[in-house]
Amino acid sequence: MSEIRKSGVRRGARIGGVGAVAAVAIGLMSTGVASADTFVPLPDGHKAGPGATVTRTGESALISPSLAANGAGRVAWVSGTVTADVTGVSEDGEAGPWNGATNDKGTNNSSTHGVSRISTGYIVGCQVDITGLGGSLGAGMDLSGPSLSGSLTVPVSAGQVKFVNVAGKDIKKNGAFSVQYQDTQLEIQNCGGYAQARSYTVVEIVGNDYSKTTLYGQPFSIG
Repeated sequence: MSEIRKSGVRRGARIGGVGAVAAVAIGLMSTGVASADTFVPLPDGHKAGPGATVTRTGESALISPSLAANGAGRVAWVSGTVTADVTGVSEDGEAGPWNGATNDKGTNNSSTHGVSRISTGYIVGCQVDITGLGGSLGAGMDLSGPSLSGSLTVPVSAGQVKFVNVAGKDIKKNGAFSVQYQDTQLEIQNCGGYAQARSYTVVEIVGNDYSKTTLYGQPFSIG
Protein backbone atom coordinates (compact mmCIF):
# COMPACT_ATOMS: atom_id res chain seq x y z
CA MET A 1 0.00 0.00 0.00
CA SER A 2 2.81 2.37 0.90
CA GLU A 3 4.57 1.75 -2.45
CA ILE A 4 1.37 2.32 -4.44
CA ARG A 5 0.69 5.58 -2.59
CA LYS A 6 4.23 6.89 -3.29
CA SER A 7 3.96 6.01 -6.98
CA GLY A 8 0.68 7.94 -7.24
CA VAL A 9 2.19 11.00 -5.57
CA ARG A 10 5.14 10.97 -7.97
CA ARG A 11 2.84 10.64 -11.01
CA GLY A 12 0.67 13.53 -9.79
CA ALA A 13 3.74 15.71 -9.26
CA ARG A 14 4.93 15.02 -12.81
CA ILE A 15 1.52 15.94 -14.27
CA GLY A 16 1.37 19.10 -12.15
CA GLY A 17 4.87 20.08 -13.32
CA VAL A 18 3.97 19.63 -16.99
CA GLY A 19 0.85 21.75 -16.47
CA ALA A 20 2.88 24.54 -14.86
CA VAL A 21 5.41 24.56 -17.72
CA ALA A 22 2.60 24.67 -20.27
CA ALA A 23 0.97 27.58 -18.45
CA VAL A 24 4.26 29.52 -18.45
CA ALA A 25 4.76 28.81 -22.17
CA ILE A 26 1.26 30.04 -23.02
CA GLY A 27 1.85 33.18 -20.97
CA LEU A 28 5.10 33.92 -22.81
CA MET A 29 3.44 33.36 -26.17
CA SER A 30 0.64 35.78 -25.36
CA THR A 31 2.94 38.58 -24.20
CA GLY A 32 6.09 38.10 -26.27
CA VAL A 33 4.61 38.90 -29.66
CA ALA A 34 2.54 41.83 -28.40
CA SER A 35 5.58 43.58 -26.91
CA ALA A 36 7.91 43.11 -29.90
CA ASP A 37 9.28 46.36 -31.38
CA THR A 38 10.97 46.75 -34.76
CA PHE A 39 13.76 49.29 -35.26
CA VAL A 40 14.03 50.63 -38.83
CA PRO A 41 17.17 52.64 -39.74
CA LEU A 42 16.55 54.87 -42.75
CA PRO A 43 19.05 56.29 -45.26
CA ASP A 44 20.20 59.90 -45.43
CA GLY A 45 18.98 62.14 -48.24
CA HIS A 46 20.04 65.24 -50.16
CA LYS A 47 18.22 67.55 -52.59
CA ALA A 48 19.49 70.75 -54.24
CA GLY A 49 16.87 73.23 -55.41
CA PRO A 50 16.58 76.90 -56.38
CA GLY A 51 17.82 78.96 -53.46
CA ALA A 52 18.04 76.05 -51.00
CA THR A 53 19.77 72.71 -50.47
CA VAL A 54 17.99 70.24 -48.17
CA THR A 55 19.68 67.42 -46.25
CA ARG A 56 18.21 64.71 -44.02
CA THR A 57 20.37 62.68 -41.60
CA GLY A 58 19.91 60.23 -38.73
CA GLU A 59 16.37 59.22 -39.62
CA SER A 60 14.90 56.13 -37.96
CA ALA A 61 11.60 54.64 -36.87
CA LEU A 62 10.70 52.30 -34.02
CA ILE A 63 7.49 50.40 -34.80
CA SER A 64 5.34 49.17 -31.91
CA PRO A 65 2.07 47.22 -31.98
CA SER A 66 -0.98 48.88 -30.49
CA LEU A 67 -1.60 48.15 -26.82
CA ALA A 68 -5.25 47.65 -27.75
CA ALA A 69 -4.20 44.69 -29.93
CA ASN A 70 -7.20 45.26 -32.19
CA GLY A 71 -5.30 45.16 -35.50
CA ALA A 72 -6.41 48.70 -36.44
CA GLY A 73 -3.79 50.67 -34.48
CA ARG A 74 -0.02 50.85 -34.19
CA VAL A 75 2.66 53.34 -33.18
CA ALA A 76 5.80 54.60 -34.90
CA TRP A 77 8.41 56.53 -32.91
CA VAL A 78 10.28 58.62 -35.49
CA SER A 79 13.52 60.59 -35.23
CA GLY A 80 15.65 62.61 -37.61
CA THR A 81 17.41 65.86 -38.46
CA VAL A 82 16.76 68.02 -41.52
CA THR A 83 18.89 70.98 -42.57
CA ALA A 84 18.32 73.66 -45.19
CA ASP A 85 21.22 75.70 -46.56
CA VAL A 86 19.33 78.75 -47.83
CA THR A 87 20.70 81.34 -50.26
CA GLY A 88 17.53 82.60 -51.96
CA VAL A 89 16.00 84.93 -49.35
CA SER A 90 16.04 88.63 -50.31
CA GLU A 91 18.06 91.06 -48.20
CA ASP A 92 15.07 92.64 -46.48
CA GLY A 93 13.57 89.24 -45.68
CA GLU A 94 10.15 90.47 -46.70
CA ALA A 95 7.55 88.13 -48.06
CA GLY A 96 6.18 88.31 -51.55
CA PRO A 97 6.12 87.87 -54.36
CA TRP A 98 5.58 91.39 -55.68
CA ASN A 99 5.33 90.37 -59.31
CA GLY A 100 1.54 90.34 -59.68
CA ALA A 101 -0.33 92.03 -62.52
CA THR A 102 -0.77 95.21 -60.45
CA ASN A 103 2.54 94.88 -58.59
CA ASP A 104 0.68 93.78 -55.47
CA LYS A 105 1.76 91.06 -53.13
CA GLY A 106 0.48 87.67 -54.28
CA THR A 107 0.48 84.11 -53.02
CA ASN A 108 2.19 82.37 -55.98
CA ASN A 109 1.20 78.94 -54.61
CA SER A 110 2.90 79.63 -51.29
CA SER A 111 1.57 77.60 -48.37
CA THR A 112 3.60 79.54 -45.79
CA HIS A 113 1.40 82.68 -45.76
CA GLY A 114 4.18 84.94 -46.93
CA VAL A 115 7.15 83.69 -44.91
CA SER A 116 9.97 81.47 -46.16
CA ARG A 117 9.88 78.28 -44.15
CA ILE A 118 11.28 74.78 -43.65
CA SER A 119 8.69 72.14 -42.72
CA THR A 120 9.12 68.42 -42.15
CA GLY A 121 6.73 65.57 -41.47
CA TYR A 122 5.44 62.23 -42.71
CA ILE A 123 3.12 60.91 -45.39
CA VAL A 124 1.04 58.07 -43.91
CA GLY A 125 -1.03 55.73 -46.06
CA CYS A 126 -3.38 52.87 -45.18
CA GLN A 127 -3.77 50.07 -47.74
CA VAL A 128 -2.01 52.33 -50.25
CA ASP A 129 1.45 51.88 -51.76
CA ILE A 130 2.98 55.34 -51.20
CA THR A 131 6.37 54.44 -52.72
CA GLY A 132 5.69 56.44 -55.88
CA LEU A 133 3.46 59.15 -54.41
CA GLY A 134 6.20 61.64 -53.53
CA GLY A 135 6.52 63.51 -56.82
CA SER A 136 2.83 63.53 -57.62
CA LEU A 137 1.69 64.77 -54.20
CA GLY A 138 4.44 67.25 -53.42
CA ALA A 139 2.88 70.18 -55.26
CA GLY A 140 -0.40 69.81 -53.40
CA MET A 141 0.90 69.57 -49.84
CA ASP A 142 -0.82 71.89 -47.37
CA LEU A 143 1.80 73.02 -44.86
CA SER A 144 -0.12 75.99 -43.51
CA GLY A 145 -1.08 74.30 -40.24
CA PRO A 146 0.89 74.74 -37.02
CA SER A 147 4.02 72.69 -36.48
CA LEU A 148 3.56 69.92 -33.96
CA SER A 149 5.83 67.62 -31.99
CA GLY A 150 5.69 65.09 -29.19
CA SER A 151 2.66 62.88 -29.87
CA LEU A 152 0.51 62.93 -33.01
CA THR A 153 -2.64 60.89 -33.65
CA VAL A 154 -3.28 59.91 -37.27
CA PRO A 155 -6.74 58.45 -37.99
CA VAL A 156 -6.44 56.99 -41.49
CA SER A 157 -8.88 54.60 -43.18
CA ALA A 158 -8.19 52.12 -45.97
CA GLY A 159 -7.26 53.89 -49.19
CA GLN A 160 -6.44 57.19 -47.48
CA VAL A 161 -3.19 59.17 -47.36
CA LYS A 162 -2.52 61.76 -44.64
CA PHE A 163 0.20 64.42 -44.38
CA VAL A 164 1.40 64.84 -40.79
CA ASN A 165 3.40 68.00 -40.06
CA VAL A 166 5.95 67.23 -37.33
CA ALA A 167 8.08 70.36 -37.01
CA GLY A 168 9.26 73.49 -38.81
CA LYS A 169 10.59 77.02 -38.51
CA ASP A 170 10.41 80.32 -40.37
CA ILE A 171 13.36 81.48 -42.46
CA LYS A 172 13.93 85.25 -42.48
CA LYS A 173 17.48 85.41 -43.84
CA ASN A 174 20.01 83.32 -45.70
CA GLY A 175 21.96 80.70 -43.77
CA ALA A 176 21.74 77.16 -42.42
CA PHE A 177 18.53 76.15 -40.62
CA SER A 178 18.03 72.81 -38.87
CA VAL A 179 14.99 71.04 -37.48
CA GLN A 180 15.50 68.02 -35.23
CA TYR A 181 12.89 65.68 -33.77
CA GLN A 182 13.51 62.76 -31.43
CA ASP A 183 11.09 59.89 -30.69
CA THR A 184 8.06 61.77 -31.97
CA GLN A 185 5.08 59.44 -31.62
CA LEU A 186 2.87 58.79 -34.65
CA GLU A 187 -0.15 56.87 -33.41
CA ILE A 188 -1.95 55.28 -36.36
CA GLN A 189 -5.65 54.60 -35.76
CA ASN A 190 -8.53 53.06 -37.73
CA CYS A 191 -6.23 51.33 -40.25
CA GLY A 192 -7.23 47.69 -40.38
CA GLY A 193 -4.83 46.86 -43.25
CA TYR A 194 -1.14 47.46 -43.82
CA ALA A 195 0.23 50.97 -43.29
CA GLN A 196 3.21 52.76 -44.82
CA ALA A 197 4.96 56.05 -44.12
CA ARG A 198 7.71 58.17 -45.60
CA SER A 199 9.22 61.45 -44.49
CA TYR A 200 9.06 64.70 -46.40
CA THR A 201 10.86 68.01 -45.97
CA VAL A 202 9.77 71.14 -47.82
CA VAL A 203 11.66 74.43 -48.05
CA GLU A 204 9.65 77.31 -49.54
CA ILE A 205 11.35 80.57 -50.45
CA VAL A 206 9.04 83.54 -51.03
CA GLY A 207 9.97 86.99 -52.24
CA ASN A 208 10.53 88.49 -55.68
CA ASP A 209 11.14 84.91 -56.79
CA TYR A 210 9.42 81.83 -55.43
CA SER A 211 10.78 78.29 -55.09
CA LYS A 212 9.80 75.06 -53.39
CA THR A 213 12.31 72.26 -52.76
CA THR A 214 10.97 68.92 -51.50
CA LEU A 215 13.05 66.02 -50.18
CA TYR A 216 11.37 62.63 -49.59
CA GLY A 217 12.62 59.81 -47.41
CA GLN A 218 12.53 56.06 -47.98
CA PRO A 219 9.10 54.49 -47.41
CA PHE A 220 8.81 52.04 -44.50
CA SER A 221 6.12 49.71 -43.19
CA ILE A 222 4.23 50.45 -39.99
CA GLY A 223 2.77 46.94 -39.93
